[in-house]
Amino acid sequence: MTHANQTFEQLAEPFRRELRLHCYRMLGSLHEAEDLVQETYLRAWRNFASFEGRAPLKAWLYKIATHACLDAISSRKHAPRLLPDQRAPATDQMPDGKPAAEASWVEPYPDVYLEGIPDDAPGPDARYSSREAVQLVFVAVIQQLPPRQRATLLLCDVLGWSTLEAASLLGGTTASVNSARQRARETLARRYPDGRPPVVATSNPEQQALLARYVRTWEERDLDGFVALLTEEAVYTMPPLPQWYAGRNSIRQFFDWAWKNYLGFRLVPTAANRQPTFALYTRRSTDVAWDAHSLHLLTLEQNAISSLTLFVKPAAPDVFKAFGLPLVLTDTKTIV
Repeated sequence: MTHANQTFEQLAEPFRRELRLHCYRMLGSLHEAEDLVQETYLRAWRNFASFEGRAPLKAWLYKIATHACLDAISSRKHAPRLLPDQRAPATDQMPDGKPAAEASWVEPYPDVYLEGIPDDAPGPDARYSSREAVQLVFVAVIQQLPPRQRATLLLCDVLGWSTLEAASLLGGTTASVNSARQRARETLARRYPDGRPPVVATSNPEQQALLARYVRTWEERDLDGFVALLTEEAVYTMPPLPQWYAGRNSIRQFFDWAWKNYLGFRLVPTAANRQPTFALYTRRSTDVAWDAHSLHLLTLEQNAISSLTLFVKPAAPDVFKAFGLPLVLTDTKTIV
């Protein structure tokens, strides 16, 4: 390894985690973010000799990463990654188990990848906290923005960069950046009338008790108890299947149908998108192992569940692998 290569790695490596998070927010995909970070570092390494240091190395790397993401988005063959409730109306029909053709979905992001990011406290100009800006629904909503608006919102309102800094990175005038930023805010305001996504801490005793009840109702197959944990207007989605359900009654009908296909459930706590998360294992008879089934991301509203997203088969194996979870559960003791 040459001295230049060593210097580049020493200077650039500390920014890898936050660049991966930035790419995830831009793309809505963990595996695409991994690829784009690799592409970013390859482009940066190839051009490191021409880096003049007029701007900080961090800004230079963000510029490369953002443009790599914009290039990737422009070359996509499919529609943006969203969640099922962004694509079609809710249904009362039971699913046929077939993923939607030509559809890609927003993916969960392991909290372990958020550890050690020095930029966890954004700049004073930021509109959204780091916790707000990594929630699954927030990431899904910004996928509906045109790519340049998305990049502007992330740079200015999430990372706290100035309009001038964003204009320098993206190219263009401060007026064009301000215009893109304002249009992006207007789009988000339609989803968040008060201007920002709700964030509910999960460390208080009441919410910890709620999560314990969630596990218990699944493992005891207590449908009434499970439904009682939901808000009246709760939403249930299950990518990669396109069907989704709105309201307690519809969600109850779905799980009354679905739970009959399994002998039992085991839930293991994990962490994704700064939200309460569990890995679900199932089996259909007592003489078989507990197999990976789905990853559950919960959104809490006060002391109830307002949104439940299950990443289910056939996506489950890839999701479990990304979270370092086994595909077969050998220890059935659940720790909550």
